[in-house]
Amino acid sequence: MPRFHLADDILNFAIARENQAHEFYIELAGLATKPEVRRAIHDFAIDELQHGFRLEAIKAQEASFLDEDVGSLDIEEKIPEAELRPEMSYGDLLVVAMKREKAAFRLYTNLASVAKNKELRDTFLGLAREEAGHKLRLEIEYDWETS
Repeated sequence: MPRFHLADDILNFAIARENQAHEFYIELAGLATKPEVRRAIHDFAIDELQHGFRLEAIKAQEASFLDEDVGSLDIEEKIPEAELRPEMSYGDLLVVAMKREKAAFRLYTNLASVAKNKELRDTFLGLAREEAGHKLRLEIEYDWETS
C-alpha cells in the first residue's frame, strides 16, 4: 500500500486512479460491439475524466468535498460480477462500473482507517464519499434499466 504524507499525495494518487479508469473505459469502448454500449462506455470515460478534473480543483483549493452522507440502493452487493466481453449488454456494463466504484470506495475507506492524521483521514473519507456517489448514480441507472 502506498504511503501518504500530505493531502496532495492522496489527491495525486486519486487523480492517477481516475486517469487509469478513464483509460480503462477508452480501451473497453474499443472492444464493445454494440453501438449503444460503446456510447455508454465513452460516457463513463468522460465521467472519469471529469472526476479527475474535480480532484484537480480540490487540490488547487478551488473546490471542496461535499460533506454529506451518500446512500446506496444496495444493488451492487446483490448481483454477481459481470464478464467483460465485446458483446456485453448495457446492464452488464453498469455492473462492471458499479463493482469498480465499490472497489475504489473500499480502497479509500481502508486508507482512511490507517491514516495517522486528521487531514489525511478527512481527505480519504472525502474521496470515499465521491466514489459512493458515483456508485449510487450507477445503481439508479441499473435499477431504471432493468425495471
